[in-house]
Amino acid sequence: MTEKFSEGETDLDIRVLEYFLAVAREGNITKAAETLHMTQPPLSRQLKDLETELGKQLIIRGNKKITLTEDGMLLRKRAEELVELMKKTKAELTSSDQNINGEIHIGSGETDAISFMAQTARDLQQMYPDISYHIYSGDASRVTEKLDKGLIDFGLLVEPVDISKYHYMRLAIKDTWGVLMRKDSPLSKKEHILAEDLRDKPLIMSRQVSKSSEMSVWFQKEMSKLKIVATYDLIYNASHFVKKGVGYAIALDKLVNTAGESDLCFRPLYPAMEAGLCIVWKKYQIFSRASELFLEQLKKELEI
Repeated sequence: MTEKFSEGETDLDIRVLEYFLAVAREGNITKAAETLHMTQPPLSRQLKDLETELGKQLIIRGNKKITLTEDGMLLRKRAEELVELMKKTKAELTSSDQNINGEIHIGSGETDAISFMAQTARDLQQMYPDISYHIYSGDASRVTEKLDKGLIDFGLLVEPVDISKYHYMRLAIKDTWGVLMRKDSPLSKKEHILAEDLRDKPLIMSRQVSKSSEMSVWFQKEMSKLKIVATYDLIYNASHFVKKGVGYAIALDKLVNTAGESDLCFRPLYPAMEAGLCIVWKKYQIFSRASELFLEQLKKELEI
């Protein structure tokens, strides 16, 4: 039986969406046909039929390479979500109580607290070794977007973040904010970093924190008036900008190696500024058996 998603009077065949994604990924119909183990003519016909069905041009056909139209780029994003959701649903339905082998999808911001989720997974793995895990990284907005669309089961969020529309558990541990800098920086000689130390310095700030009122209060200055030279989603990538001397990164501790021969060091903010951590999931969420067991194990670990 072929799965279909309905939108108005249009039925989207999941198989055809997978064909479209293969073409978008390869940028060439012939190459896409090879990866799909089919010939080029029927694949071209499927794409034409899809464009006719939707009433939109999805691809621009060149001599050697195809490019996506604006509508094609939108469909690619939605198709990736639909295909991923279908795979996730199939995995949940094929899992049985006798042989639990489902998948658990976790989204997380950058935080050392992911080790808590890893420990929970390890403890559950000893009882149910056939459960597999998929971890997605991103800031709070990206994690909650996946959560809202049903693409992940749990999110590990670094506060401040609005969690009012979710069920959640707060972790007792907190992350510490500080400054990631070169070891040869004059500020590296200080044990703590004050707001006045940074007001005239080039700063590299996470996009989530750059909108944070808490950080603005710590600086005692509007964020727009600070010298923010770069923003980031992942501190690992931002750390390379720090190494090259672009600026000082406002970051959480324990995310970048600063030991041994590293060129970098970390100094906490003073007064101390900590970030709360919480595990969230959708209200009225219908969990797979594997996800139910993971939630039970989380509560056990947290002694709830």
